[in-house]
Amino acid sequence: QVQLVESGGGSVQAGGSLRVSCAASGFNFCDVDMTWFRQAPGKEREFISRIDNNGRVIYAEAAKGRFTISQDNAKKTLYLQMSSLKPDDTAMYICKTAECQYLGAAYQRTGVYYWGQGIQVTVSS
Repeated sequence: QVQLVESGGGSVQAGGSLRVSCAASGFNFCDVDMTWFRQAPGKEREFISRIDNNGRVIYAEAAKGRFTISQDNAKKTLYLQMSSLKPDDTAMYICKTAECQYLGAAYQRTGVYYWGQGIQVTVSS
């Protein structure tokens, strides 16, 4: 069964830190092409950070200097470490990851993506 389960959200005061995780199971986890989004009530989904196809890390302006994306391939888990949190960071945080498979000797993306269900992060002032 394919699952992408987020955890680690919660409530924190402004200036605090949280780490959200996104654990994959039931499919071959790629160590690239994975993204964090967030969506606040009444707002559109917003890009936060990404590990692109070449392993480069990209951040939205809102996340630069405060958030760090990382992944642990052995644990099939994507992380987002958030610090200096602000009330504007309050949102549902959602992960998206790619599926990979072996094609001969190469481990390649299949073009299939999975989304997590989202985890709530609430920052109070």
